[in-house]
Amino acid sequence: MYYTGNQVITLFVNGENKTVTVKPSHTLLEVLRDQLFLTGAKIGCDNGDCGTCTVLVDDMPVKCCLMLAVEAIGHKITTVEGLKNTPIQEAFIQNWGFQCGYCTSGFLMVCHALTMHHPNADDPMIEEWLQSNLCRCTGYAEIKDAVKSILSCS
Repeated sequence: MYYTGNQVITLFVNGENKTVTVKPSHTLLEVLRDQLFLTGAKIGCDNGDCGTCTVLVDDMPVKCCLMLAVEAIGHKITTVEGLKNTPIQEAFIQNWGFQCGYCTSGFLMVCHALTMHHPNADDPMIEEWLQSNLCRCTGYAEIKDAVKSILSCS
């Protein structure tokens, strides 16, 4: 027997507790966008390939289209709306690390986590982290330059 009813849960998002009502099948992406109106995480492939839905869970990048909302209970969730003037945002602007912008929030989250966890990252490590997200507009060079500009300031 499977439980299919609604459940009230509390999520810790961008430094605040948020209470939402979810079905067991709701993804974190659905809850962030549809109930909390945090639309920075985008719906892309909906199967974890593109990275447009990337958020940080306990300061690590997670594709929230693959995570159930109930799995996020008790974890710290940061969306692009929660970055609030971080150096990586300015670096993307200064280095033209975006074009159409659809993938930008996902890349910002990955790059922010990279600079937090690996302040001395070398080119191969940066390239490895950038592989988790897809961009069809840029050649990734500007995104890589944005990351490197932050690392060089550390």
